[in-house]
Amino acid sequence: MPTVTWDHIHLRSPDPEATAAWLHDILGGEIIRGPGRIDVRLGGANVFIAPVEAGDGVNAPPATPYQGLDHFGLAVKDIDAVAAEIRAKGVTFTREPTTIRPGVRICFIRGPQGISIELLERDSKYT
Repeated sequence: MPTVTWDHIHLRSPDPEATAAWLHDILGGEIIRGPGRIDVRLGGANVFIAPVEAGDGVNAPPATPYQGLDHFGLAVKDIDAVAAEIRAKGVTFTREPTTIRPGVRICFIRGPQGISIELLERDSKYT
């Protein structure tokens, strides 16, 4: 079997600056600017944000649920405090914080361009 590690997540956005700012302001990502591009370091992964220009053939974001990549998940500590903090920033929740099984609490938020993001907290005694 090959050994793999995460390198990046690639997003497409009609406003890369606004997408990067959202990931920074809401989730604490670090904005990294390079020649002709903007990326965000988030939770140990690189998020590349490519611009979407009119007429470039990129489809509109799909309505959820849909087949294919459904969401990406980010681990947090004290999910209820995190949820309260980002709710105060105007974030839309598509699933409120809830316990899905002993030791695991999750919630889902709507990111830029309809991206679904899961926040989850795992109690180490259950892992």
